[in-house]
Amino acid sequence: MSVEANSTPVPREAAPRRRADVAASVQRLALALAVPVVLAIGWELVVRAGWSDGRLMPPPSRIWQEFEDLSRNGELLRHTLATLARVAVGFGLGTAAGTILGALAGYSSLTRRLIDPTLQGLRAVPSIAWIPLFILWLGIFETSKVALIAVGVFFPVYLGVMAAILSVDRKIVEVGRAFRLSGFAMVRRILLPAVLPAYVVSLRAGLGLGWMFVIAAEFMGASEGLGYLLIDGQQLGKPAEIVAAILAFAVLGKVTDALVAITAAPFLRWEDAFGAQHGAA
Repeated sequence: MSVEANSTPVPREAAPRRRADVAASVQRLALALAVPVVLAIGWELVVRAGWSDGRLMPPPSRIWQEFEDLSRNGELLRHTLATLARVAVGFGLGTAAGTILGALAGYSSLTRRLIDPTLQGLRAVPSIAWIPLFILWLGIFETSKVALIAVGVFFPVYLGVMAAILSVDRKIVEVGRAFRLSGFAMVRRILLPAVLPAYVVSLRAGLGLGWMFVIAAEFMGASEGLGYLLIDGQQLGKPAEIVAAILAFAVLGKVTDALVAITAAPFLRWEDAFGAQHGAA
């Protein structure tokens, strides 16, 4: 048997397709950065031209200098890791609780009638209203901060899972019953694929609220974290530090959201949706 017969032919279109994917990724990145880069350059020019002193809204050069100073003394890494750890733990707890209760409420009408009215009422409570209660219950240290973040993550995940299960096409379920699928097989082969796209959206929404809630959590007497940098910049009258912390929040939020989307992408390749054809992130 010849070597040529055993060799696997390489599709000729693979390399051009790869180059096209790289070019499309570069184009999306350039478009995503266009607005903030143009705004940053414009404001830098305004300050350098003397049209503004840049005291309350520092130009990008001063903000970059602030980043360098925080990085040089290790403060940026320390505060970033503290905030990331709080969001990670709170996101994990809130996602687990929201997924379990949302699945139970969506799958069982009795469970939904029992718990959904109460949870919908609690969802209307402002996040800051939980702070005094969590401090009394859990103290002022990490546990109360993580609990507040978990509350913020819980509700969008719970609502997303419950609504996704309730919106599953009845005809698909009837097909599963016609094939005599067991309960576990029905969930794995029918409900899970149908729910997964909406579940990913709810995870991303919950993560966004987690980043919002961590600021409120770090206002509760934190000695480290990006929220602490915001308070420190306000008290010391350092607008460059405040803007640097805000930008760090923005970058971390975008990166973690992209990680969720990238992690979920292999499980959604079957989806023939409009957004998949137009590079929705």
